[in-house]
Parts: sequence; structure tokens; C-alpha cells
Amino acid sequence: MTRTTTGLPVEGTLPSLDGATGWLGSPPLTPEDLRGHVVLVDFWTYTCINWLRTAPWVRAWAQRYREQGLVVLGVHTPEFRVEADLANVRRAVADLRLEYPVAVDSDYAVWRAFGNSYWPALYAVDAQGRIRYHHFGEGAYEESERVVRTLLEEAGAGAAGGDPVEVVAEGVEAPADWEHLRSPETYVGALRAERFASPGGLVPGAPHEYAFPARLRALSWALSGRWTVEDESAVLAGEPGRIAYRFSARDLHLAMGPVAGPVRFRVLLDGRAPGAAAGTDVDEDGYGTLDRSRLYQLVRQPGPVGEREFEIGFPDGGVAAQVFTFG
Repeated sequence: MTRTTTGLPVEGTLPSLDGATGWLGSPPLTPEDLRGHVVLVDFWTYTCINWLRTAPWVRAWAQRYREQGLVVLGVHTPEFRVEADLANVRRAVADLRLEYPVAVDSDYAVWRAFGNSYWPALYAVDAQGRIRYHHFGEGAYEESERVVRTLLEEAGAGAAGGDPVEVVAEGVEAPADWEHLRSPETYVGALRAERFASPGGLVPGAPHEYAFPARLRALSWALSGRWTVEDESAVLAGEPGRIAYRFSARDLHLAMGPVAGPVRFRVLLDGRAPGAAAGTDVDEDGYGTLDRSRLYQLVRQPGPVGEREFEIGFPDGGVAAQVFTFG
């Protein structure tokens, strides 16, 4: 690996983008089209809480440095099959205000071309098409922005003036409360389900009547009602059902989507309406509507954070749930 006069290494070259299954916000782009621009390649998927918390920074950089020649290129590589649906990706791009090109990478071809393994993953490419920097996961925002400025100056755009961008993130995009976060990401599909507490355990691949245990242990979860637990999702057809989780974190999110039309739900916290602890997708009485596949913020505790028992009920069914995440 060579180093340049700026001290940033050359890690490789921008690979082909031909494997993208679609493009949003732009006609198909090639490395040759991007030559002469500094490029930030941002791998994401719309239900990933770790990427969602980086999105305000990427948006801010795209806006701040566009006139100096920065191109932000989002690459949407799905974690779940439902995220490969182009209509879902298009809605996510609009909802999240991503005003830059997005390569839809539903077959993982661009992911493999980069040798990537993470969401989120950020790669900085110089004006000559060379990869000069990468960062995996959240954080390192000041470092990443310094790299952008360095590469723009190297490309002849002049020194980037002014202070670094200021970001005030809200809702699901707000930084995690790492000090109090004890609950791990928890999948509800059969392939990666852990700490499942309904009596009798999971019965994958077929409709099964589940019940809550007499008491949920810490960091465990359970189903109630007639659910079909598929590889990636727990699916509730047209009848009532509930999910419970005993968690310890400021925020609780659930990636889920409707099977058909909009779905009503209600959230309880320790058996009561969440009140001031309601997340952005529910009201203080705990009611909300599931209208698309995405990550829903269901709890955000305003005060002391301790172990709580969460429950979400779907009186009419019609939901597919994938993963709990916390913040």
C-alpha cells in the first residue's frame, strides 16, 4: 500500500458499478463518469440503525461540498429480502432525503466488488479514482470530513473554508445513549433468533400458536398468537398477535412492514401506555400505524434508563417483523 504526500494511503481503485440492479437519482454511473470528482461511497440498508445514525452526516457533507466537486454515492445493499424491493428502497430514499445518486445493489455485486462486509461502510475516492480512506460503522465523523477536505484540496478545489459541518440529529437518527445501552441487536427470524422465551421454543416455517412465558427474563423476547417464523421474519396473518421484549436501553426500534395494507398497533411499557417514553412512531397512548417496510422507533425514554418490559400488539395481524435494535 503506497502513501501520497498528504499521508493518505492508496488502498485500491474504484471498482466497476456495473452489477447494480438499478439507479435512483441518477442514470447509471461508471468509474470513468466519476473521474475528476472526489467520491464518498456509502454502503447502507434502510433498516440498519447503525447506518441511520450516520445518515445526517452524509447528507450534510453532500450538501456542503457539492459545489467543490464532491459526489456522494449511496450503495443500497439489502440485509433482508424485503429490502431488495425497489419500491421500498425508493420510498426510503425519499423519506430519508437522500439527494444524491443511489446504486441499488440487490444482488450484492457492488458489495463484492469492494470486498465489503459492513453496514455502514464509507469509502473515500480521490479525483483519480483511487480509494484513499475507509471507515466501518458509526463515528469518526471529524476524521472522515477531514479526508473529504484533503482530497478536495488535492484535486485542486482549493482549501475547504469554514468550520466543519454541524449536525443536530433527531428521532431514529439521533446518537445512541451508549452509556445505558445493554440490549443487543435481536433478530426474530429463525436463522438468527436468540434468547427466545415462548414455551416450547421456535417452530420454524409453519404457523404455530405461541404464548408469553409467565415471566420474561432480562434481554429475552417472546411471541403471543399464531405466527409463522420464517428465515428472516416473524409473520402474523390476519388475526391478533403480540411481541414482548425485556430490554435495557434508552431507545427500542423494530424493523417491520405490513403484509398488505396499513396495520394498526399499540405499544405498552411495563403494561402501561408509554407516555413521555413514546418513540417517534407512536403517540403517548402507544398507538401507531405500520404503513411501509422500515425501522420504527417505538420507545425513547426521557429519564432514568433501566430494565423495562416492552410489548407491541397487532389487533388485526398483517405484519412481518425482522429485528429489534436499540439506542
